[in-house]
Amino acid sequence: MRQTVLVLALAVAAMGAHAADTTQLVQNELPQVTSWRRDIHQHPELGNRETRTAALVAAQLKKLGLEVHTGIAHTGVVGILKGGKPGSKLAIRADMDALPVTEEVDLPFASKAKGEYRGKTTGVMHACGHDTHTAMLLGLATVLAGMKKDLPGEVMFVFQPAEEGAPPGEEGGASLMLKEGVFREFKPDAMFGMHVVSALNVGTVAVRPGATMAGSDWFKLVVHGRQTHGAMPWNGVDPIVTAAQIVNAAQTIVSRKLDISELPAVLSFGIIEGGSRYNIVPDKVELQGTLRTFDTGMRQQAFDNLKSIAEHIAEANGATVETQIPVGDSNPVLVNDPALAARVRSSIGKAIGADHVIEARPWMASEDFAYFAKEVPSVYFFVGATPAGQDALKAPANHSPKFFVDEGALKIGMESMLQATLDYLNTPG
Repeated sequence: MRQTVLVLALAVAAMGAHAADTTQLVQNELPQVTSWRRDIHQHPELGNRETRTAALVAAQLKKLGLEVHTGIAHTGVVGILKGGKPGSKLAIRADMDALPVTEEVDLPFASKAKGEYRGKTTGVMHACGHDTHTAMLLGLATVLAGMKKDLPGEVMFVFQPAEEGAPPGEEGGASLMLKEGVFREFKPDAMFGMHVVSALNVGTVAVRPGATMAGSDWFKLVVHGRQTHGAMPWNGVDPIVTAAQIVNAAQTIVSRKLDISELPAVLSFGIIEGGSRYNIVPDKVELQGTLRTFDTGMRQQAFDNLKSIAEHIAEANGATVETQIPVGDSNPVLVNDPALAARVRSSIGKAIGADHVIEARPWMASEDFAYFAKEVPSVYFFVGATPAGQDALKAPANHSPKFFVDEGALKIGMESMLQATLDYLNTPG
């Protein structure tokens, strides 16, 4: 097999990376990539805890003869491949962490793992497809290492922990990798990333120039009232009723305050916690939620309105409110470099057929790949994961306990990324 890879690699270098070449190169590695994916899926790990996954990644990169760095941002791994010819520097990123979700997909390699999240024991699942990202990038590293002698430039393979966010009280993810100097010695000229999504069928890849994924903020409100018996609410101040009014009024921020004809925005509450017994009005209620925006002005306007609504409603009810808007760092908007995105779209079309490449709509989900994209020109694209013939819009979404990846996505994702990589390295600028 290795001899076949080297022969094909020479053909790729000589002829400029044709789709037929990348197809065969990917096909040779696909059984191993599938095996890695299933192993990682069966042994998921939460953010900043990806020790087993990181060890697997580091061992394979060392086997390929790459320069390997470990322990970046806790469990991150970086491999650097130096081609035999001068050229540009390219980075490719995959995320490794799983989610605190109990798997409900009937697979022979389904996760049975448990972990601790927010002080509670929970199931752990690769409910967002990071297992596929890690396996595909390992496969790409294997293919590219096989053509090292004739490869122009250098490639940095970035295996990132904690994309879904670090545990409370910890730092992590792309921002910490950058803070710890992941680009200090190797500053890429460009960077690529990809994500499998259930909203697209296998065989389809979506790319978008410019703002592609929303910036995300986490906010917290604590409404303080005065505890009393539920039978005599007039003797206290009800933080539950106050919190409910805040939640309802906050919905007018996006629908009535922001000009969403310009850019979309979303404000959602995900946590409401308060009370310990059905017949006691508690003394406080905590609300937590997320704001998603594509514009810094709209973001600040939403923050100001949320704070004003919370404070005025609390005052009207005789309560008080503490606001943390936002809590901690926020993911910036993920912006694809327009010129580079056009080049990547053309490359993917060469690999899988131009009619299978579409323009992605702005996605309200966020990605901390955006931190990398702020540092170097970048492109992030989406790979369909729902089986052909199935309505992708009705498929269980990423982060669902029923999230399912058709493994045909591995081939499409690898072909797309390999073609984009070879085209970029062979024709930089």
